[in-house]
Order: sequence, then structure tokens, then C-alpha cells
Amino acid sequence: MRLALALSLGMAASAAMADASLQPFRATYALQWRSFDAGTTELKLQREADNKYVYTSRSTASGLFHAFFSNEISQTSWFTVTAEGIRPERYRGDDGSSRTSRDISLDFDWSTGRATGTAEDQPVDVALEPNTQDDMSIQMSLMYALLKGEQPANVRLIDKNRIKEYTYTSEGTAQLKTAVGEVETVIYRSQRAGSKRVTRMWYAPSLGYVPVRGEQLRDGKREWQMEIRSLTRE
Repeated sequence: MRLALALSLGMAASAAMADASLQPFRATYALQWRSFDAGTTELKLQREADNKYVYTSRSTASGLFHAFFSNEISQTSWFTVTAEGIRPERYRGDDGSSRTSRDISLDFDWSTGRATGTAEDQPVDVALEPNTQDDMSIQMSLMYALLKGEQPANVRLIDKNRIKEYTYTSEGTAQLKTAVGEVETVIYRSQRAGSKRVTRMWYAPSLGYVPVRGEQLRDGKREWQMEIRSLTRE
């Protein structure tokens, strides 16, 4: 069963890479905070039209963390694939509670070059720079670049009322045994200049560059880690 799934996903990924198009999927991940099981995350990519997509993350805490994060945390990005790459149109982040102090709502107007909305109850109105992404579309930006055979470099991320620039660096390849089979991966790290945090992701080319592992480190110590548990094509 697992071999058949891996082969079918690999065939779908080969078709995706042939025309460098994003292929809808649903993937689930187990989360760890340091050495503790923290919960699960589901990533889902849906196609709305030929070049328009919706990318959603839903996270649920478990164990000790459920006492502090009892609601489902969701993030959604609506974006368009253009000749220049991924262009976000809307982003919504919701911590699942009735409060809005942690919620984010952003709208991208590329005709005027502004992103507006609210972030944690504060107004947002910033000038858009080329290749500016939101918290979700930035993941798709990297995957799409890899599908096109490009090497990701610098990506701009809107963070509340600021634009921050992150540098992506290739760290080679690794063969990983995962819940969806043994896969070859390419490894990329991202970091903002002057930051002590480093994010590292393992992407599987045979699966259309869907991430199969991720981690974030601060001062060289791992804070969180994610591992893929299931993958299906929508």
C-alpha cells in the first residue's frame, strides 16, 4: 500500500514538474516542541481556477499544550501564480478564540502597491515590494521556485506593519525514511539578517517538493520540529 502510494504520488509529482504547476495536496504533520509532543498540523493546497489557489494550515495542540492552546489555529492564503512567481491576494490568521488580539487580516492590492488590514488589533498599511509574501504564501513561493528548477534566494515577508527579508540557502540533499516512504530531499534554511532563529525544511522532489520535515532553531538549539504523517492528492 505504501509503495503504491509513493509511486502514484511520484507520478503526479513528475507531471507537476513537467509544466511547473502546483498540484493540490493535503498533508498532515506531527509537531514537537523541544522533546514534547505538541500536536498536529494539516496543510492543504486547493486550486480555485487555472492560476488561483488557496493554501490553508490548521494546527491542533495536544497533551500539556492543549491547556494553553485549546482552539484550532488556522492560517489561510489566497494567491495567484504569475510570470514573476507567487503573488498573495489575501491572508487570514485566526487563533480560534473569540478574541482578535492575535488575529491577522491582510489584503494585497498590487495595482496600488499597498497591503492593508489589521494585525493583532493594530492597523496595517505598508508599501509592497517585489516578491513580498505572507506567512503561508512564502512556503508556496519556495516550492514553486523549486518546481521551475530555480534556486530560491531572498524573499520578503510581511510581518505586522513591516517587511522583513529572509535569505534561503541550500544545504544539500538527504535521504529520509518517512511515514509516506523513503524519499530523497533537498534541504533549505532560511534566516533573517541579525536573527538568532534559523528555519530548516526538507522538500521531496518526488512528491512535488511537498515538505516532509521542518525545524526551527534558536542559538543552535531546536525549538520545534515537524514530521510528515500522511499525504494525499486532492
